[in-house]
Amino acid sequence: MAAIPAAPIPTLPPAAAPGDALEQVDTPSLVLDLDAFEANLRLMQAWADRHGVALRPHAKAHKCPEIARRQLALGARGICCQKVSEALPFVAAGITDVHISNQVVGPAKLALLAQLARAARLSVCVDDPANLAAISAAMAQAGAQVEVLVEVDVGQGRCGVADTAAVLALARQARDLPGVAFAGLQAYHGSVQHVRDRAGRAAVAARAAAAAAGYADSLRAAGIACDRITGAGTGSAEFDAPSGVYTELQAGSYAFMDGDYGANEWSGPLAFRHSLFLLTTVMSVPAAGRAIVDAGLKSTTVECGPPQVAGRAGLHYAAANDEHGVLKLAPDAAVRLGETLLLVPSHVDPTFNLHDSLVAYRDGVVEDVWAIAARGLSR
Repeated sequence: MAAIPAAPIPTLPPAAAPGDALEQVDTPSLVLDLDAFEANLRLMQAWADRHGVALRPHAKAHKCPEIARRQLALGARGICCQKVSEALPFVAAGITDVHISNQVVGPAKLALLAQLARAARLSVCVDDPANLAAISAAMAQAGAQVEVLVEVDVGQGRCGVADTAAVLALARQARDLPGVAFAGLQAYHGSVQHVRDRAGRAAVAARAAAAAAGYADSLRAAGIACDRITGAGTGSAEFDAPSGVYTELQAGSYAFMDGDYGANEWSGPLAFRHSLFLLTTVMSVPAAGRAIVDAGLKSTTVECGPPQVAGRAGLHYAAANDEHGVLKLAPDAAVRLGETLLLVPSHVDPTFNLHDSLVAYRDGVVEDVWAIAARGLSR
């Protein structure tokens, strides 16, 4: 038997290149409708500007420095990241005002935080005096400085202190320690973002704002300035911006939207459009009423429900396997083998974290491919 001639092992080509038609993009690929995306960016920035609050978009939503640069170009003050490692590609890309909207605990993370604080203006959340002391020690050892915001629980039931005495004690401690500076409060209420009816969201947001205002008033009464109150999100920005309480909005998903946010009532002034989709190919049509696409759990997440098929009535994404998505077809619906479909992810943030790149297109033609550089950086 003749030997098989040696041949070079091929490298994986990019999924798309500028100038490609959208249907030529290899799948599954995360794709971005630039017209809808840019309209969303302008709408949220204009809302923040109208009410005199800063917009600090949350980069955990997308993990993509190019997106952050475009938000900053429109007037955003800086960005949020959720983990120290997540901030690294953004600072490397020249984005130097970053709020770590989370607690940072442990020697390895604090050492990294201190190193990063020498290259960028950083702020971080605290809700424990021992952790605050450890942050101070790490900063002092590295010759760095970081701003700290006391996180207060305004209804989320996650991190944050929930009494005035603890807020005052942490603020005073930060004021007295080296390497840290008290900067204000984080008052984020994630659950309100997904209260479906608008009136219900308004009521919960008002209670959260009132709680944050109470803590800020207590600080000021004690002679401690509280000039920064950061929080808010896509679902509550409509109410938080004009509240007179928040000075920063941390919204992130507004730029893209997803199935979960799309289930909210959006009858107010902030009517964002779906701009993020998962492009997938029909890989099998094995039986009447059923088709299989190549986007499964390794391309999208289902903790907020399955993705939705965009713009095609009668197609329902019924089940996600590792590499397959099962579509159920209505009797009057049909798909072709090899046809591409657009799916609306149910939850933006973890879906971005499954992809290395984002294909940006306009009018059905690829304009650019952006690196999702912070993918997987969750330490």
